[in-house]
Amino acid sequence: MGAQWKAKHKDLAANAKGRVFGKLSKDIMIAARNGADPAANARLRLVIEQARKVSMPKDTLDRAIKKGAGLTGETVNFEHVIYEGFAPHRVAVMVECLTDNVNRTAPEMRVLFRKGQLGTSGSVSWDFEHVGMIEAEPSNAGADPELAAIEAGAQDFEAGEEEGVTLFLTDSADLDLVSKALPEHGFTVLSAKLGYKPKNPIDPTTLSAADLEEVENFLAAIDANDDVQHVYVGLAG
Repeated sequence: MGAQWKAKHKDLAANAKGRVFGKLSKDIMIAARNGADPAANARLRLVIEQARKVSMPKDTLDRAIKKGAGLTGETVNFEHVIYEGFAPHRVAVMVECLTDNVNRTAPEMRVLFRKGQLGTSGSVSWDFEHVGMIEAEPSNAGADPELAAIEAGAQDFEAGEEEGVTLFLTDSADLDLVSKALPEHGFTVLSAKLGYKPKNPIDPTTLSAADLEEVENFLAAIDANDDVQHVYVGLAG
């Protein structure tokens, strides 16, 4: 949960599928700025694989690539904005947005944070580490994540959100280097991005069931916003 919050309940995940497509479309458009050919654009290739994994319709995928690459005549302007603050019960939160209108996004974030506390820049980021996050799965039965992490130059590794997937953590400057090295050590890269890992995450077992549900509901409301790409939370596990 600390690395990147994702809706745990199946009904939430199902209802959010359209939003997932919207978020991926933005990632695809931004990646496609460097070229519409995934064979020559590693970042685009990875995002396309993520889109296919969640069964994004081909026409939606193709439209996002063409729009991002400037092949439709439309201009794509997204601004990267991060909002910091606390969920209920003083759980630190960093919200990463891609927006075409900050004047719309900022007041929406203020409303969403009313059940928590919206902070200023730097108010919680000091307690997060900016790292590279690489999700990968073994390409052969003998692949060893610990050995692969050492040989590829990753700082650490942990179990990913999905069974059989390993999350490799890198220095922010080494993301591309480690991504390219992992296939040589028995792992297929599924996604690679920069993100935020909490330095001192709260153990969720210290919260009551009711308090934890309140935090989850707060995070779900944040994640449901169309401009939100990723939510990073100071909770362990």
